[in-house]
Amino acid sequence: MSRRLPVVLATVLITALVAGCAAPPAGTDGDLIDDWRSLAAAKQFTPRVGDCHAVSDPTVPENYEPVDCRRTHVLETIHVGTFTGALADRQTPPRFWSTAMRPAFSECDAEAREFVGQDWRNGRLAVQAVPPSIQGWQGGARWFRCDVFVLGAQSSANGTNDAPMKQFDSLRNALKGPSPLAHTCFDLDGWYQLDPVTCASPHRYEYVGIWTSPLERREDAGRDQKAVHARCRELVYRFARVPVGGEVRTGTLYRLPSEQGWARGDRGVRCYFWTGGPMTSRSVRGRGASAVDIS
Repeated sequence: MSRRLPVVLATVLITALVAGCAAPPAGTDGDLIDDWRSLAAAKQFTPRVGDCHAVSDPTVPENYEPVDCRRTHVLETIHVGTFTGALADRQTPPRFWSTAMRPAFSECDAEAREFVGQDWRNGRLAVQAVPPSIQGWQGGARWFRCDVFVLGAQSSANGTNDAPMKQFDSLRNALKGPSPLAHTCFDLDGWYQLDPVTCASPHRYEYVGIWTSPLERREDAGRDQKAVHARCRELVYRFARVPVGGEVRTGTLYRLPSEQGWARGDRGVRCYFWTGGPMTSRSVRGRGASAVDIS
């Protein structure tokens, strides 16, 4: 009995192996590995053009809940770009407000001009370029988000700290044609700050345009005030349509962007015509040398 037991076990094992080589059931191939469904590739978060946001803090760009632009919001995403070249090869994303974000800001600047209908700096508007978070960057995100938002009337005219305002609609074409957001005429308030008024109201100052400073540091932009005023006078002449050779002595005032705006990439120097003292209740636009002569 003890010698026959191994023979019986061997026979059972051989039978089992032969059964294992039998044809698989219909509809199967006998391979238990290749029938597992492959997992879908993880999707990287990307912001969407047309999203509006109730929170203005961009420090955690992936962690936002977009709202309908017809509801109360602060920011509107108008474009999503892509970092390329050496910027895309970085180990970490460019810091918000850093010099490395300047190419992204330039793209946002161009997109914003088209979106609102003209240079956004001619009105109470601001633009920012927002990079992904460090975690998003390490996960492969290479996008940057372009947001546009409205600033307070006095903060935008005087270059003081940003004061983002709540909105209830999209800013598309916001400066196309007459607009309540456009810079027009001003007078000084009790703190010697430019205070917006209608051009039909008594005033001493009128916005005439903007030029872009080539300087990197904000504190250097107004160091040569004579040069700044000279550039502003050129804008006054163009605004009033003073012919070449017909230039006159005219008053000017200027304001730099806020520190936050400068850090984002805004280098626009805002220029204003100044009456030199007496008030006026008319715009000087297109009125020639006599309208801007303060001699």
